[in-house]
Amino acid sequence: MERVVLENEVCRAVFSSHGAELISFQTKKNNLEYIWQGNQDYWSRHAPILFPIVGRLKDNQYTYKNQTYQMNQHGFARDCEFQVVNPTKDKAIFTLSSSEATKINYPFSFELVVTYELNQDTLDISYDVISLETELIFGIGGHPAFNVPLVAGTTFDEYYVEFTPSKSRTRLPLSGPFVDLNCATLAQTNTSIMLKRSWFKNDAVILRTVDENQFTIKSDATPHGVKLAMHQAPFVGFWSLYDKEAPFVCIEPWWGIADTLDSTGELENKFGMNRLEPNSSFHASYSISIF
Repeated sequence: MERVVLENEVCRAVFSSHGAELISFQTKKNNLEYIWQGNQDYWSRHAPILFPIVGRLKDNQYTYKNQTYQMNQHGFARDCEFQVVNPTKDKAIFTLSSSEATKINYPFSFELVVTYELNQDTLDISYDVISLETELIFGIGGHPAFNVPLVAGTTFDEYYVEFTPSKSRTRLPLSGPFVDLNCATLAQTNTSIMLKRSWFKNDAVILRTVDENQFTIKSDATPHGVKLAMHQAPFVGFWSLYDKEAPFVCIEPWWGIADTLDSTGELENKFGMNRLEPNSSFHASYSISIF
């Protein structure tokens, strides 16, 4: 396992080659840490990459070409060792390629390239998925967790989420771990929403998104906050623990989603998946800005 550090005069970001995971993002002026540090009493990860699925499959399995494969929640990339490619002071590239081990659970040839680039107070994150030899069916997403409360002396319920653009979005409710498309509602994201534990009573809050979106966690009690900007991601998830006072909130850009209640288990028919022809590529990106 290797650690990679990116820094400039404003910020410092730290990554692990295990899962190509962002594990720290701090301002240099006051050493304020924005990324959840992984206390196992709540949740041990920081900002895992979700690939080749997002969310959970029924019975943790799927069928492809008349063969059944096992796949745990959010896929395997977050638990894989990535290769680090010639990092510089402000850019890091991590790669993961298919292998005999990955093909036991996912019978596709692929390359996943994760790029982080630090620009002043913003970390730009991109995923490039490349199909090799055959078609590729996949989901991918980010799962960054942010410290809330962010500043000592403030409390969780003093923070709120600000939505840009300010408009209503479709909410896709979960029934257990699965998406209930028939019970979709209109979420009042045309105004800010105060953070409270009850928001996460049914696990993640999932919204459909279109085009460019920005989600900011902030508080009137402090000038500090964090903004996540998504580019062409069809879904976003907000998550924290409901039954524990977990001091973090995740904002998750998704190009994929959990199985629906009526899912057949056939990968080729799975809702929200991406498909690539042989020898083609898919690009996704988002950014995190801290202030």
